[in-house]
Amino acid sequence: MTSTHTPVNPGSPDPAATADSPDDAAADGAPVMLALHQTALGGPEVLRLTELPRPAPGPGEILVAVHAAGLNPTDFKHRAMSIFLPPPPLTLGWDVSGTVVETGFGVTLFQPGDEVFGMLPYPYGAGSHAEYVTGPTRAFAAKPAGIDHVQAAALPLAALTAWQALVETAGLRAGQRVLIHAAAGGVGHLAVQIAKERGAHVTGTASAPKHAFLRELGADACIDRRSEDFTDTEDRYDVVLDALGGQTATRSVSVLRPGGVLVSLVPQAEDTPAAAKKAQVRAVGLLVEHDRAGMRAIAELVDRGRLRAHVSGTFPLAEGARAHALGETGRTTGKLVITVR
Repeated sequence: MTSTHTPVNPGSPDPAATADSPDDAAADGAPVMLALHQTALGGPEVLRLTELPRPAPGPGEILVAVHAAGLNPTDFKHRAMSIFLPPPPLTLGWDVSGTVVETGFGVTLFQPGDEVFGMLPYPYGAGSHAEYVTGPTRAFAAKPAGIDHVQAAALPLAALTAWQALVETAGLRAGQRVLIHAAAGGVGHLAVQIAKERGAHVTGTASAPKHAFLRELGADACIDRRSEDFTDTEDRYDVVLDALGGQTATRSVSVLRPGGVLVSLVPQAEDTPAAAKKAQVRAVGLLVEHDRAGMRAIAELVDRGRLRAHVSGTFPLAEGARAHALGETGRTTGKLVITVR
């Protein structure tokens, strides 16, 4: 399993390189921080490095000094349009790895100085693309000692999604066959590893140049999504993990054996439920949830060397707009990470 932490060439000046400072951000002398903030919906250019009040932990919360924060497709979508979150102003980011600075009333699991990683409650807990963030204690777990903050920050949302889809929703077990769409992506490449750890036979769809990467992760078979039809096979799967949605979801029903499970991470086509019912398979849509038990299971896999994020690029907080622009191309392998400290 491979990982790179090579920063992407920043090229031309970034629109977020200059910090905005609201007049009232530190008017009362309260602590402040820098955040990748937006006051309007739109393209990456709406993201600005902005000075904001530093949050304080409430009851049951911890304040984390962010060392690194993962970037996910949901960040791009919420930056551009209103989906779950209220309209701007807002600071995005759900993945976080960092150090506990302060604990709120009632917190017993962590203390200042502890290194933690986790996913802020999705979707309403966004805010990790900043120097500091608060979140409920049980959204976090101890950061695995064998990886750095960049690696840790790449894991939470994508790994929890894969874990909740394959293990908790589909009940994937040894000897079963699973098809993973977009297997070289953020969720997909972690799902390949989790499925192999469960003892499953794994087939992944990806462009041909990424097949060697998938086989290195443990994939047993690869399908070129550009030149091959994944339904043109006699193989039948017990589980399909679908990160593409739409008609891909409906077409995936045809490759499931009766009693199989289709788990979609984005909306399915309108005809998917009827097709699933006719084929006697289960078709569900999954929205990832923060989960301390899941984070600890992921940490345990990391500690045993069975799970590792592939980081294809890192960007400092001031270049977050460029990270969004690259991520939206859909051509990256694995994850992009924003570095803060």
